Amino acid sequence: MLAVLVLLAIASVWFTNNLLTQRFTETTRNRAELRLALYSGNLVSELRRNAIVPQLLARDPALIGALNSQDFTQSSQRLISFVDEIGAASLMLLDSEGRTVAATDRNRLGEGHRTTPYFVDALRSSTTVFTSQAREVGGFSFTYSRRIESGNDSIGVIVVEVDLAKFERAWAGISDAVMVTNSEGTIILATEPRWRGLTPDAALERQPADGAIERAIRATSDWTAQQADAYLQGEAVMQIEGRIPFRGWTLKTFTTYASIRERVNAALALEIMGFAILAALVFYALSRKTALRMALFQRESVELRALNRRLQREISEREKVQKNLAVAEQSLAQSSKLAALGEMSAAVSHELNQPLAAMKTYLAGARLLLRRNRPDEALSAFHRIDDLIERMGAITKQLKSYARKGQEALSPVDMGEALAGALSMMEPQLKSRRVRISRLLPDKPVRVMGDRMRIEQVLVNLLRNALDATKSVEDPQLDIILASGETATLSVRDNGHGIEDLNSLFEPFYTTKQPGDGVGLGLAISSGIVTDLGGRLTARNGENGGAVFEVQLPVLNETTQAAE
Repeated sequence: MLAVLVLLAIASVWFTNNLLTQRFTETTRNRAELRLALYSGNLVSELRRNAIVPQLLARDPALIGALNSQDFTQSSQRLISFVDEIGAASLMLLDSEGRTVAATDRNRLGEGHRTTPYFVDALRSSTTVFTSQAREVGGFSFTYSRRIESGNDSIGVIVVEVDLAKFERAWAGISDAVMVTNSEGTIILATEPRWRGLTPDAALERQPADGAIERAIRATSDWTAQQADAYLQGEAVMQIEGRIPFRGWTLKTFTTYASIRERVNAALALEIMGFAILAALVFYALSRKTALRMALFQRESVELRALNRRLQREISEREKVQKNLAVAEQSLAQSSKLAALGEMSAAVSHELNQPLAAMKTYLAGARLLLRRNRPDEALSAFHRIDDLIERMGAITKQLKSYARKGQEALSPVDMGEALAGALSMMEPQLKSRRVRISRLLPDKPVRVMGDRMRIEQVLVNLLRNALDATKSVEDPQLDIILASGETATLSVRDNGHGIEDLNSLFEPFYTTKQPGDGVGLGLAISSGIVTDLGGRLTARNGENGGAVFEVQLPVLNETTQAAE
């Protein structure tokens, strides 16, 4: 018992460790991805909100008038009144020479920006220009600028500096490390100031992992650790990367595995404590076993007598129940046999009507040929009758599969040949009525893996139903289409009155024919045959009237043959 308990504890701890580590890692990763999406959305929202500001300020009459009159006494105050509502870091108004004539930061008045990208690109473009450039004091500045026009002349540039540094300040309060890179792979925003201007690989190299020996010692002591995506300050971290829908920017977050390990270790400690308590209880139970055994011996005789009486009553009741159960099983078996017998007799009657009708026609023809002294042709009719007798035997064998599923060996079947066989069997009915039949077959053979006899049985059922559906039509017509793609699809279309109840169509004993014409098993049996062969039988009403039945079976190609 102790050995089993120890093995159970080891297996349980190992399984719990793997399960909780995987679950907590997935939870942490999902939360990190959610935070990444939130940070990305905030950045894009801030950038898009500031993108419209230069277009609005470039049309401000007061700023245009100040540039034309060179009177900027009220311009700075006007920009200051705008900056609080906009939420931008700063606003600057530059004249045509690139000199700062108005700004929310008055210390920048008079600065020259003639060679800066946001001034040069704005004069060259008729739209708002976004620029990011490194500052001399560290970090990056992000600006939107737009040309201000009066008439057809450029008289200045309005510059809006976007305050993205506030996101860095917000990220400073979280445990994750965050970096934003531009389309060139340069870090432009980061929780670590020394990362700015570097590539992600160079930034991670500035904080290398511990030595190989130290990492091995740490992995041995902490056997719940996962494979790390990267290391920051010697700590294993999970790296999540996502694209920001703005100029090819990318956002990366680094989440530590420490919280995962703490949660896993806490759960493992509780589990080990539980096994320790269980072991203590086992020891206590073993120590009490001897004392309890003496007390049990004293009560054993009384309990055994009471148990003997109770067992005798239970045996008697069980014998009665078994007798009733045997009677019920016999009744149920008899009912099942009767139901199967009724189902098979109805199915056999339904399926053999067609061959019997054909045999009757061939016998009449043979009799006439014998009277005319044409025995060779009569012998051909007898051969056909012999084929029909073999087909009837095969049909009765296959019909048993409706009540009792049985799988026989399958072989490649040419759907074109199976269709020809079905039409040959239907030849007497087709000749007795003027039905126009159109066949559309592919040039190459379409082969499936199945039983030709059962496939022909399905096709005969569909053709017979199509003929019955066109009895009241003046110009009956059947369209048979065989197509090959991912599946072999054979469609049988008629121009009858269509299907009224599609939901009950494939149910056993459902029929729309007159009493004596059918029992409603043909489509149910056909659907079961197609399903056993790995395909499906569907029905629908055509767009121009009539019904459409489709048999879909897996195509037998070179790949399938190799697999077989």
